[in-house]
Amino acid sequence: MKEQISAILLEAKEQVADSQNEGEIEAIRVKYLGKKGELTAILKQMGSLAPDERPKMGALVNEAKSELECLIADKKTELKSAEQLKKLAEETIDITMPAKELKVGKLHPLNTVLDDMIDIFQSMGFDVVDGPEVETDHYNFECLNVPADHPARDMQDTFYLADNLLLRTQTSAAQIRTMETRKPPIRVICPGRVFRADEVDATHSPVFHQIEGLVVDKGITMCDLKGVLEQFAHEIYGSDTKVKFRPSFFPFTEPSVEVDVTCSECGGKGCRVCKGSGWIEILGAGMVHPNVLRSCGIDPEEYSGFAFGIGLDRLTTTRYKISDIRLLFENDKRFLDQF
Repeated sequence: MKEQISAILLEAKEQVADSQNEGEIEAIRVKYLGKKGELTAILKQMGSLAPDERPKMGALVNEAKSELECLIADKKTELKSAEQLKKLAEETIDITMPAKELKVGKLHPLNTVLDDMIDIFQSMGFDVVDGPEVETDHYNFECLNVPADHPARDMQDTFYLADNLLLRTQTSAAQIRTMETRKPPIRVICPGRVFRADEVDATHSPVFHQIEGLVVDKGITMCDLKGVLEQFAHEIYGSDTKVKFRPSFFPFTEPSVEVDVTCSECGGKGCRVCKGSGWIEILGAGMVHPNVLRSCGIDPEEYSGFAFGIGLDRLTTTRYKISDIRLLFENDKRFLDQF
């Protein structure tokens, strides 16, 4: 039995030395040290020995098992270390190689202009508010002094979803919601998408963006409106820009004006861009109609206000000299990579 133990141990040592991976090592462990292993089987034969020989044979078997366990553990450590070294060698980085170009995302030109606009108006004390894109007739028209039979509704081709549900045609609806939930003084801008059933061409889209502003307080006049819009124009187009008001009509403001600024291309001298006039129209504005204030629970005898609406898409196309508004919505990477 002693010779048998020595032979098993020698054979096991040779197999451990020749093993190439942890799977082979585990198979060797099971073969010799497992429940049905060869050294375990010898222990089961101890009953056939004389009582005085059993302790000696038991000690020999345990010594062999202990030696084999140490060999297996060392071999596992050796194989693991070799595997790590191999992996490190395969993953070696040549620091002299040029780095891969990382594709970094950029802001869409619409978002860039929007962020600039928000910064400008926040610097003048305006809060930013939002409203739902799916609106009711009540907020989109009636509270803005546009009843069902008002001819101004013909000016806006509306996407109706149900009898009293529609896609908002203007972000003014968010102004109404603000006046219903806040008490004056109010100073807010409402940026967002709006929807109208326009034909798609180089200057029109059924989906476009607006930024509308609203100020309501005691003693607000047209002078305050012009001061805010002049500051805005100077921030966007430069400190030499002049602002001109032209009479106009909007059902939710009275009086109403169209706002022009001196052409940024020619400085007011007249060119192809401004069609020789020296002026470019940028937005509509006016004093908030008393009916609008009254519909929101604000006393027009005590408070007054002004409102204005800016087309973000038009502002973006003029700022970046984009000739076709459709480019803003087509997500053409060749176009977007220019910004």
